[in-house]
Amino acid sequence: FPVISGFMSGIGVIIIILQLAPLVGGVSPKASIPNVIAALPNAFSHAAFDATAVGIGALAIVYLWPARLQRIVPAPLVALLAGAVAAYFLLPGAPILGDIPTGLPDMITPVFDIDRLPDMITGALVLALLGTIDSLLTSLIADSVTHSHHDSDRELIGQGIGNAIAGLFGAIPGAGATMRTVVNVRAGGRTPISGALHALVLLAIVLGLAALAKYIPHAVLAGVLLKVGIDIIDWGYIKRSWHAPRAGVLFMIIVLLLTVFVDLITAVSVGIVLASLLFVKRMAELQLENIRMITSGSEGTSLTAEEAEVLDRAEGRVVIYELGGPFSFGVARGMARLLGAADHYGALVLDLDKVPMIDTSAGLALQDVIQQALALGKPVFVVDMCPRVRETLTKLGVTRLLSDERTSGTRLQALKSAAELTE
Repeated sequence: FPVISGFMSGIGVIIIILQLAPLVGGVSPKASIPNVIAALPNAFSHAAFDATAVGIGALAIVYLWPARLQRIVPAPLVALLAGAVAAYFLLPGAPILGDIPTGLPDMITPVFDIDRLPDMITGALVLALLGTIDSLLTSLIADSVTHSHHDSDRELIGQGIGNAIAGLFGAIPGAGATMRTVVNVRAGGRTPISGALHALVLLAIVLGLAALAKYIPHAVLAGVLLKVGIDIIDWGYIKRSWHAPRAGVLFMIIVLLLTVFVDLITAVSVGIVLASLLFVKRMAELQLENIRMITSGSEGTSLTAEEAEVLDRAEGRVVIYELGGPFSFGVARGMARLLGAADHYGALVLDLDKVPMIDTSAGLALQDVIQQALALGKPVFVVDMCPRVRETLTKLGVTRLLSDERTSGTRLQALKSAAELTE
């Protein structure tokens, strides 16, 4: 969640920063966010009254429009219409969109050159990979905001068909646009119809409505988008950050800064890696807590009366390690260190009855513990392995370090043998 929160808040901050200059009649430079921020003082010092007036008016409309009318006429639409009318009749000094290119492109017949086929395939694969990542990322963000679940196959098939057809008209490939999707959702869009309507509106503008759309002031769009940017920021998590886990808050801040100052994909990638590392660390801590050392019958609540009696007769010469839960690579080092504490005992019994799975790293750590004990001349018993764990340890060669009697018996049999060997 902190990754998604930082990502969403970062998008909101980007939208706000990009719209501040147009709100006062300026122009946001086509550059990185730091350069846009650097240009803001100049934009504010040369603020135009007409643009600022219609921009603040549009911002006021989207904030003050009654909620009961929102479903009938969305506030952003009212702000656009009112702002355009006000600018045309009362505040003509506000910069407007101006002429918009119209008409559809001509169809282009594909030309295949066998000599360029490797380059074409390479370029197609790279674009497909980037488009896939971008679209799936956008879909995940939309799911988190709308509390829905997308169909990845349908999204990618539709994207492929669209790009294949668009290429016939000389268009560049497209993919899911995270920022526009979030704006769409925050404006009330919840179904694929909202995306289709967005495309139809653009088509209508291209086919003839451009003559009307050109009168919309940049400041009005900026006012509407400022509200969207403010709404996108995850204020709920920010308010709870004082009481939230510090690691999560740190991840959120890192992802937010990377989103604003680097790019969206890098931000999410770094956030996921950091969250995964934290998850591995916490899982390792939980797994280590499931390792219990038993040296006497009174310590082991899971021991039978006979096992407790045998262990007591050993008088501390035999130690049992009960391992519980799955063991993965994150716990390997800690497990080796913890099990290594058995050096001062005469015999070691490893009880894997409650271990459903063990991966390669943890298995090799277990092997190191067994080898260290054997090198010191101490007998080792591994008991109650489930088929999956036995298969893993057998493939790693761990079971070959011990005789069958020391890997196939019960815990009671292992305790009796260990007690006899240490007398």
